[in-house]
Amino acid sequence: MPITAEKQPSAINRFFKISERGSTIGREVRGGLATFFAMAYIIVLNPLIIGTATDGTGKFLGGGSSPDIAAVAAATAFIGGLMCILMGVMANFPMAISAGLGLSALITFGIAALPGMTWADAMGLVVIEGVILLILVLTGFREAIFRAVPAQLKVAITVGIGLFIALIGLVNAGFVRSGSGTPVELGVGGWLVGWPTLVFVIGLVTLFVLHTLKVKGAILYAIIGSTILAVILQATLHIGSSTNAAGKVVNDAGWQLSVPELPKSWAQLPDLSLLGQFNLLGSWTDVGVVTSILAVFTMLITNFFDALGTMTAIGAEGDMLDKDKNVIGSRRILVADSIGAIAGGLGSVSNNSGFVESTVGVGEGARTGLANVVTGIGMLLAVFLAPIAAMVPYEAAAPALVLVGFLMMQQVKSIDWTDVEIAIPAFVTIMLMPFAYSITVGIGAGFIMHVVLKVARRKPRDVHPLMWLTAALFIFYFVSGPIKDAFAH
Repeated sequence: MPITAEKQPSAINRFFKISERGSTIGREVRGGLATFFAMAYIIVLNPLIIGTATDGTGKFLGGGSSPDIAAVAAATAFIGGLMCILMGVMANFPMAISAGLGLSALITFGIAALPGMTWADAMGLVVIEGVILLILVLTGFREAIFRAVPAQLKVAITVGIGLFIALIGLVNAGFVRSGSGTPVELGVGGWLVGWPTLVFVIGLVTLFVLHTLKVKGAILYAIIGSTILAVILQATLHIGSSTNAAGKVVNDAGWQLSVPELPKSWAQLPDLSLLGQFNLLGSWTDVGVVTSILAVFTMLITNFFDALGTMTAIGAEGDMLDKDKNVIGSRRILVADSIGAIAGGLGSVSNNSGFVESTVGVGEGARTGLANVVTGIGMLLAVFLAPIAAMVPYEAAAPALVLVGFLMMQQVKSIDWTDVEIAIPAFVTIMLMPFAYSITVGIGAGFIMHVVLKVARRKPRDVHPLMWLTAALFIFYFVSGPIKDAFAH
């Protein structure tokens, strides 16, 4: 019997191959919404990472002398929304894209903070990295990157970034501060001080509990709950900021970065002034060619393997792997992800990449790009709610950084600690990222140590040529300061 018109698949069904993948439009919509709520915290958290830190010239993102959280939130949601839709339509894969926490931290504290570097310069490097990433994907040269860095050293980079992110969360929340007789200490004088610290502790414990109970959207719920508590405390106790207008600490018990007060309006026309604020080659002049190349390489390594790992995790969760355990349509997925990196730089919101929280939507039944389109629409609607992000204190958002650090730390089990050839470079990488407060330093020291140990054990042929080049660049990077000073005198 011929199929009647009523039984013909809809245009949406045919385009996204929904029935072919064993799903339904309703299931895709639910999955897309689930992913949106699981990752919506990025609209709040990304501005608190890149929007509250100054660049190497002392300016905030956008070039101002004070943070503009609402503008960063609007741009984050706008770029993320567009990239989610692009991934859905181009690759037909349920992997949401937005600003990545690890990459945002890398750009904020490891690149933009370099002396002389501006935010526009840093975003220009993000665009360059995205273009290179796209070329690598299109030409098939991604295998070269795989061969260049030993797998376990890649894991060490992830773990080190995780510890670094966790430390940033602890410090910026005031839970850990510089001590009088020690580099760091608990709170003030070894004691926890102030209501804001209590908000952080309650938020952190709550988040750990929710994560342990596998509550979907745990990060978002924890941020919302902690923010409500913070707003109530500020309204009743008038706690105030920890610093004055000049940035000097005047109240150890105050809010660290932003005071949680209700906005004058809950919604407004979005401020998208950050779009296009990038300087493609400015860093080459401001901080030097070598430093710029190393920054791009660091982002490239981090972003490339994050994307592959996330893509594989989502494919495995949704049974979207071929017989060789490769994700079906991986090239289109990686092309869309590379465009996300470029768009993140163009939009001044840091590198955009795949979100592992997309597994939440896949767990709800999402199997196609339609779910991504739904997630993207949710992000675009959130653009108009940017003022809400400005009232979230760092004490409410920092627990998410600590949890992300924990999740990244879990990969440490993949390192063979009995093999000193890999264990020592891995240890150096992991150790120096938080202790030197620099992701770049950790990666550079780990790469150099890898080459040194291979040479010491007479295995120079085991070192990929790209690792030799990178190690040499890092050595020059570490001594470039003294060399510059020597020539200056």
